Amino acid sequence: METHRRSSTNTVRSHKPARPIALEDDSTKASDALPLPLYLTNAVFFTLFFSAVYFLLCRWREKIRSSTPLHVVTFSEIVAILASVASFIYLLGFFGIDFVQSLVLRPSADVWATEDDEVESEVLLRNEDARHVTCGQALDRSIRSLQPPAPIVTAEKVFDEMPVTVMTEEDEEIIRSVVSGMTPSYSLESKLGDCKRAAAIRREALQRITGKSLSGLPLDGFDYESILGQCCEMPVGYVQIPVGIAGPLLLNGREYSVPMATTEGCLVASTNRGCKAIHLSGGATSVLLRDGMTRAPVVRFDTAKRAADLKLYLEDPENFETLACVFNRSSRFARLQSIKCAIAGKNLYLRFSCFTGDAMGMNMVSKGVQNVLDFLQTDFPDMDVIGISGNFCSDKKPASVNWIEGRGKSVVCEAIINGDVVRKVLKTSVESLVELNMLKNLTGSAMAGALGGFNAHASNIVTAVYIATGQDPAQNVESSHCITMMEAVNGGKDLHVSVTMPSIEVGTVGGGTRLASQSACLNLLGVKGASKESPGANSILLATIVAGAVLAGELSLMSALAAGQLVKSHMKYNRSSKDVSKVSS
Repeated sequence: METHRRSSTNTVRSHKPARPIALEDDSTKASDALPLPLYLTNAVFFTLFFSAVYFLLCRWREKIRSSTPLHVVTFSEIVAILASVASFIYLLGFFGIDFVQSLVLRPSADVWATEDDEVESEVLLRNEDARHVTCGQALDRSIRSLQPPAPIVTAEKVFDEMPVTVMTEEDEEIIRSVVSGMTPSYSLESKLGDCKRAAAIRREALQRITGKSLSGLPLDGFDYESILGQCCEMPVGYVQIPVGIAGPLLLNGREYSVPMATTEGCLVASTNRGCKAIHLSGGATSVLLRDGMTRAPVVRFDTAKRAADLKLYLEDPENFETLACVFNRSSRFARLQSIKCAIAGKNLYLRFSCFTGDAMGMNMVSKGVQNVLDFLQTDFPDMDVIGISGNFCSDKKPASVNWIEGRGKSVVCEAIINGDVVRKVLKTSVESLVELNMLKNLTGSAMAGALGGFNAHASNIVTAVYIATGQDPAQNVESSHCITMMEAVNGGKDLHVSVTMPSIEVGTVGGGTRLASQSACLNLLGVKGASKESPGANSILLATIVAGAVLAGELSLMSALAAGQLVKSHMKYNRSSKDVSKVSS
């Protein structure tokens, strides 16, 4: 039952309070019993109390992070504890004046029970803690409106809003076991059944083993269940990469906002300018030339003649249908397209090319290749399979075979940029761009002995889009194979620009595309998941968008180089503008 006081002179009916007394209902000030106001003293003790408590909470948070026992205290912590206790005693004594007043005015000695005193003290302290007013105002209980109480700080939330994972005694035992080597770090997920907890324990064990802090690496806010067994092993956190948007890119009559995950300044802005130039000129056109993922095992025979026998067998059109049926059993989307062989002595390299639907397809084609090798073992029992991949594929390495034969999606993208757009948007001329492209991208790359690198910076755009959409970033090596061509057309007034990319390796299902952030970027482009109408359509569209974005990036960077704007733009978006000589002096 709630207790009400009418005035300090009226008889008070007391009942055991069922809940805390509301301060708004009491108009009597505790300071009425004092001869002088104590505003200054109260302000000092309020400040001392909350400063000491704040300091101790911060220290305890750091100890929890570093696994330091809480009972190990420094001199400054001892002083803070004494200050908080002393100020608490003063504040408790100050508010106790009102309790003395109530005893004087209430003749019954059993009106307030001890437990009621504790409840009232708790409520008073909590309300004082929640008030954002000066100490003088805090003495006046007649304030009509109070701000809502501040949330109680728990072990999971501290003042800087950085969540701290609290380790239990059981976690501590597991950490010590990992540190000592008794429990393998990689087995934590299977043993605990909780991926987030396993990552936290592994992280803490790593910090103790190395003596290095991982405080800047985020742990919370990530779904570790989603990467189990498919994306990353033994996680201890995740890296944040900003995602920018370039566009709209007008490609084949449709507009696309292209997500780019990068830490390089000026890259998104430059690509965005290229998209603008393409859009103002009527858009770009992209065409798929080939679509086939490859895998090339290496097998060995006792003689070169036996290796040649298998080569002739595989290249015989009459045998291809049988091999295709064996290969296609690996998946409902896998379709064998061709087998090309190369001999080195008695070693034979077999390059299988396969359609893989909307998946990037490395696992799919590897499984099909294994089926064919098992089948061939019957007719060629002396065949020794050295490796499922013999680098004749070639994956994640620059190789002429990919430049000539293609791997993944082979795409060409082109646009005609109006002369006015070249001058007003790109700030250069058609003649300058054509000359620079010939001397830089073509002649300069040839002088350097480039392999697939006849471009300005195709890998910049490819990698940024790959990371944003959950592709394998390492495959930017062959996916960035690109030759950029520029030519004056329409009597030299306009610019024809194109990029030819023979090995764009992308997928919209599997791997990193399943993660929430990457899935959102795929959804933005309208290529999320597998195409229900036409298998492979989404991955093909993604490849053409990548080529379109590369076209925009090439156009903008080449224009910046031709106009002498490269250093200026990077100093604006990516570098400090300070005079280094003055700073050093």
